[in-house]
Amino acid sequence: MREKILSLLSGQKIDAAPAFSGLIHVTVEGLEREGLKLHEVHADAQKMARAAASTFKSTGMPSATLPLDLCAPAEALGAKLNFYEDGRLQFPQVRKVIFGSTGDIGEVVNSKLAIGKLGIGRIPLICEAIRLVKEDVGKDVVISGLIPGPYTLLLYLCNLPNMVREMKKEPQMVMDALFHLSSLLAEIGKAYREAGADFITIHDMGGSAGFVGPSVYEQFVFPAERDLIEKLPKPRVLSVCGRMDKALPLLAQTGAEAVSLDEMTNLESARDALQETLLFGNVDPVGILWRGDEAQVTEAVHGAKEAGVAAVWPGCDLVPSTPLRNIRCMFG
Repeated sequence: MREKILSLLSGQKIDAAPAFSGLIHVTVEGLEREGLKLHEVHADAQKMARAAASTFKSTGMPSATLPLDLCAPAEALGAKLNFYEDGRLQFPQVRKVIFGSTGDIGEVVNSKLAIGKLGIGRIPLICEAIRLVKEDVGKDVVISGLIPGPYTLLLYLCNLPNMVREMKKEPQMVMDALFHLSSLLAEIGKAYREAGADFITIHDMGGSAGFVGPSVYEQFVFPAERDLIEKLPKPRVLSVCGRMDKALPLLAQTGAEAVSLDEMTNLESARDALQETLLFGNVDPVGILWRGDEAQVTEAVHGAKEAGVAAVWPGCDLVPSTPLRNIRCMFG
């Protein structure tokens, strides 16, 4: 299956749509089989690698994604994270923003890039974890290196009211910040590929047209996504959440080899709009994979294939409590 997925990502036709994920897909059940807890896997390369491989080892799902959070680039720029060491089943989040204005970001990004892509924050640790996964299960799975989109990263970093005001009064300053972040993310993505990731997934969950509106998506989010994708080595998958129907024509222009959508966007319309771009999706990770039963998973997978997806993906990161039986059913 690994070879079929790599063939698909390289633009070749394969005989059937595979089921895998480039988004975070670890589960409590899988972690428990490895003797791990979610909060302890983010700062230890060996534990992170074991966690990332746990879903494959527990279900046979032919993929692994690293890191297990979207906040490593923000942390590399100086943000402090909450790792939820109290045991809550939460992925790490930024404790508080560190920039009052988007105009402050460029200088900090440039100083970090001068250090080198492998010398900031947890990036070296994540690269080591990718190498460990490659050694462990790399012959059987595809490995996704996960990064946020530039707009999502900006939301982690900058005071939101100030950012919104600057988008109206000083849009070029905001765009400059987004392109600086794009350059940083591209270097991180390249480092993940050099460490052994087979492709990069850009998860721009904060930049959905359904959340920010079609006009903001077109003016700010889309140009930054396109800039980042252009700087990354192929293959590249762009994952966007929320209702994207009004922005579908732009997705085909980002340059990504594949676009992953969630259950809020009509797949038939997306398939028509994306033209030659691969369409991945869109099994609901909450209502179906976490809370649903095996019959509902089977129905959702069938519906996605009928709508023309090139690969069946969860619409977003898996809820950690997702039952392993539902994941098995997804590609069984």
